[in-house]
Amino acid sequence: MASMTSDMIESVQEAHRLDEISLLDYLHRSVEGFPPRPAKLTVSQFGHGQSNPTYRLKAEGGNAVKFYVLRKKPPGKLLQSAHAVEREYQVLAALGKEGTVPVPRVFCLCNDPSVIGTPFYVMDYVEGRVFLDPGLKSVKPEERKEVYQAMAKTLAAIHKIDVDRVGLGKFGRLENYCKRQIERWASQYAASTAEGKPPADPSMLKLTRWLRSNVPAEDARRDCGGIVHGDYKIDNLVFHPTEARVLAVLDWELSTLGNRMSDVAYNCMVRGASWPGPNWKFYLALSLFRLAAISAGVYNRFLLGNASGGKRAESSGKFACYLASCALELINGGPIISDSSFLFRTSYLLKSLFLYDREQASRTTCDFHGKIHLPKRGTSIRSCEDGKEVDCPPAARRAKTSCSSRGPLESVDPSKCGVFYFPLQCFLRIFQADSAAMASKILFDTDDAQNFDRLVGAGLSNLEYGHLCEIMGRSVWAPEVFNCSAPDTGNMEVLLRYGSPEQQKTWLKPLLKGEIRSAFAMTEPNVASSDATNIECKITRDGEHYIINGRKWWTSGAMDPRCRILIVMGKTDVNALLHKQQSMILVDIKTPGVEIIRPLTVFGYDDAPHGHAEVLFKDVKVPATNILWAEGRGFEIAQGRLGPGRLHHCMRLIGSAERALELMVHRALQRKVFGKLIAQQGAFSSEVSQCRLEITQTRLLVLHAANELDNHGAKVARGALAMAKVAAPRVALKVLDSAIQVHGGAGVSSDTVLAHLWAAARTLRIADGPDDVHLQTIARLELKRARM
Repeated sequence: MASMTSDMIESVQEAHRLDEISLLDYLHRSVEGFPPRPAKLTVSQFGHGQSNPTYRLKAEGGNAVKFYVLRKKPPGKLLQSAHAVEREYQVLAALGKEGTVPVPRVFCLCNDPSVIGTPFYVMDYVEGRVFLDPGLKSVKPEERKEVYQAMAKTLAAIHKIDVDRVGLGKFGRLENYCKRQIERWASQYAASTAEGKPPADPSMLKLTRWLRSNVPAEDARRDCGGIVHGDYKIDNLVFHPTEARVLAVLDWELSTLGNRMSDVAYNCMVRGASWPGPNWKFYLALSLFRLAAISAGVYNRFLLGNASGGKRAESSGKFACYLASCALELINGGPIISDSSFLFRTSYLLKSLFLYDREQASRTTCDFHGKIHLPKRGTSIRSCEDGKEVDCPPAARRAKTSCSSRGPLESVDPSKCGVFYFPLQCFLRIFQADSAAMASKILFDTDDAQNFDRLVGAGLSNLEYGHLCEIMGRSVWAPEVFNCSAPDTGNMEVLLRYGSPEQQKTWLKPLLKGEIRSAFAMTEPNVASSDATNIECKITRDGEHYIINGRKWWTSGAMDPRCRILIVMGKTDVNALLHKQQSMILVDIKTPGVEIIRPLTVFGYDDAPHGHAEVLFKDVKVPATNILWAEGRGFEIAQGRLGPGRLHHCMRLIGSAERALELMVHRALQRKVFGKLIAQQGAFSSEVSQCRLEITQTRLLVLHAANELDNHGAKVARGALAMAKVAAPRVALKVLDSAIQVHGGAGVSSDTVLAHLWAAARTLRIADGPDDVHLQTIARLELKRARM
């Protein structure tokens, strides 16, 4: 939810009342432009926030009415170095003069406790929106993206400040930032749980020991030479009333010079997301630890009666324990699913910061380091970074029986899903509620698919979307979370390119919105279906209808209880030219004569809720208007559908390989064999280097194929596509196999995602066409080039 700053005003709490007469006298003397005497002062308090009491001052005098904000230390005994309003004033004054970071103008700092009892400062009042819900569930998806982008850019601006130029070169020590943070917050926590106060939580003590033992090496100037906000989160930002633009960054109490990765991790600490850099888990754990210590301090002030958060402060003690438990869960390798907004919130921040300096690129390019330089629209839509951790954890597997893919998802009882985990299906439903429009935005740049004639070319290119596929490929489930899974994306593309306006209205719109699922029925059990000319299913014209007879299998998506529409390929004219005999037609899955024979498993996995099926079509009668494009165009539709779609599979395989490599290296740094870590074994060094080499090579090959497809079309790109389809699954399988070997028994079990990823990768060597077919294509092109 979002609130205007004026909506957050409430009466001053009894423990925080001010001497308004003394304050008014001080303001007349110290605030430039303050309304003239006699002036009336109305004091109210901001209800949000649990640290320094903050007030809105309404000053009326003469014909002037002005608003100010006063921020002060709380009354009573405080923890050492806490509530440093003096430091807040110093950094706000410096940044206000510098001008690149939006902060309120500050007027004065008062260190004289005789005025209102504690030190305070006065700044401008900024009217705007404050988002109290980090998931922005009340915000439209298109604006939500822009809000996160504005938030990320503002943090990047903070981190780019030249501290010496703005006079903050001595605002903090440069060396040992992380170590000093651990000791500071350990000391604060100890003071909050001293004798006579709530006892220390064993989880916090264990977390403290882990952090002290895992402090990363830091270069004082390179790593710690910039400003760290210290509490950078969305509810500390004031946004424009109608625009996705940050007007003011507030609450600089914890700001200092330090390691800027701590700011990024603090904003992303709801769950352990990955980052393209080392020690990310440490930064996340440190953020959770710091917030836990702060929460314990808030609870301590609640017990003393001087907390500024009102009743919310009462729950801070339990929240501190919860945060410590989350940190330990993260350290031990378990995913923490505690906020359904995290997937989006983290991704926008991480990806925007990672590509911030490149977003002005006029077109998409690929450098020799394998990084993608996206144009602005591509950068802003990279919104699925954390999909890589969306795997079925042990608690979810235990609860899976209560969440069967064959039954209604609404019947699941989340209370039976464990403390930190939801069952997989609950999890997907929660995330899909927030991401129903994701495929429409990624693929077609539209929210409702109303104006179909404007969709073509409006979405991302294959190169842009391919990079998203790599991120989603790190998880078995992420593509479905974002409504970008097979066969739905391919079916959406078919309906967009070849469907009539009525077909699009009936089926494409609900597919884009995630309201239904679809299936693709092409492969048959009795013929080699990699050659589409072998298809035997019959589609016979009967007046204003078509009659369909045939048997299909590996009909992807048909087992999903939400599946409503099938795209069926069959022969309409066996006497036509070989590649003009086939047609595609739309079949409502509830049409009489459509019979789901059985579900098919892939290496023992049932692929729920996606589900492959064997399907029988017996005298299935559908309207003639259900034909796609026209009779005899089925082979062309198939080629148009499977070219880009299979390339997306290749990019997802790169993501799977990256995930496997990360898990393998992590395991090797923890597991000992014959007295040494696996990472110290010579054989491992050779294996991991080969994996890195081949992943990087294959990524560039796949990106090259995507670029060829975008710039020259499928015909010109067919050689690059064929090479990518051979190389990507081979490399993914090799890396996954190496990771499984390092994990031993755990690697072949369902305790890790490796076995499932391996099964999916091995299947794609068939689903994307046999290697021999692609190798023939490559050979023919080479021979043709030689003859020319």
